Amino acid sequence: MSHPRFNPFALDNESDYQSWRCRKLENYPSSLSDLVVQINDPRQLTQPEHDAILARCRKANMALYTSPLDNVDNKDITRQLGYQFGLSRLDRNMLADDDGITSLSVHAGGEHQHYIPYTDRPIKWHTDGYYNPRERQIWGLQLHCVCSASSGGENGLMDHEIAYILLRDANPDYIRALMEPDAMTIPARMDEDGVARPDETGPVFSLHPASGDLHMRYTARTRSIRWKKTPMVEAAAAFLDQLLNSDSPYIFRGRLEPGMGLICNNVLHDRAGFSDDGRHHRLLYRARYYDRIKGTELATVYS
Repeated sequence: MSHPRFNPFALDNESDYQSWRCRKLENYPSSLSDLVVQINDPRQLTQPEHDAILARCRKANMALYTSPLDNVDNKDITRQLGYQFGLSRLDRNMLADDDGITSLSVHAGGEHQHYIPYTDRPIKWHTDGYYNPRERQIWGLQLHCVCSASSGGENGLMDHEIAYILLRDANPDYIRALMEPDAMTIPARMDEDGVARPDETGPVFSLHPASGDLHMRYTARTRSIRWKKTPMVEAAAAFLDQLLNSDSPYIFRGRLEPGMGLICNNVLHDRAGFSDDGRHHRLLYRARYYDRIKGTELATVYS
């Protein structure tokens, strides 16, 4: 399918880019608190609550909520919130629970212990599902905090469209390089039976085939990634790494406390290391979707 007529992500369309960029940056959130909406029950939003969350997602591709449901261990909180924003097609990845929603907590044994999200170690900047094939791209992401750690576990958040702007403004060739179909390869993951997942090669930035919305596929890990060996791809990757480790005002940091959650169009994020104790055992629910948040489409927001 062809992209919509308004196409700010085409490098040969400077007028659409400048128009989109201006509107994107106008009144952009300046702190994490600007993204937070107080709600009563994520499972049944009021219209003003829904509108407030959607408005933040339309501007920054993400919103945070606080609710009185602290220490409520119920996955329906995540599932029902997603339905209200058109998020229903769950990515049932290998380590997800049987219902497709993942319980993120520390695992001392079993298969989970070999994967960083199930440890208390820090996680570098990434978008979710960067190792997925294109037909299973992750567009939407939710996190809901049931219980926070005794200490640590803060997240960094950055809108991937802002990263695109900063890269393109610095050098449009960075974007050209990161849109190459072989810009980034995630090597095959081996298990005791052989190859569990083949190499996954693809671009960092790509566009939705129907809506033209921007997708980002990225990880700052070094052991599980191969960048294309060209000067421009390597320079673009280095610029992005430097940006994500800077004090950019577009990076928001905070910790999800019990009853809080994140809903987003798979923005860039990281996680600090943390410590549990006898009373605090960190538990977050994570849902990954093949859908974007309904109402945040390029043609809808910038029509």
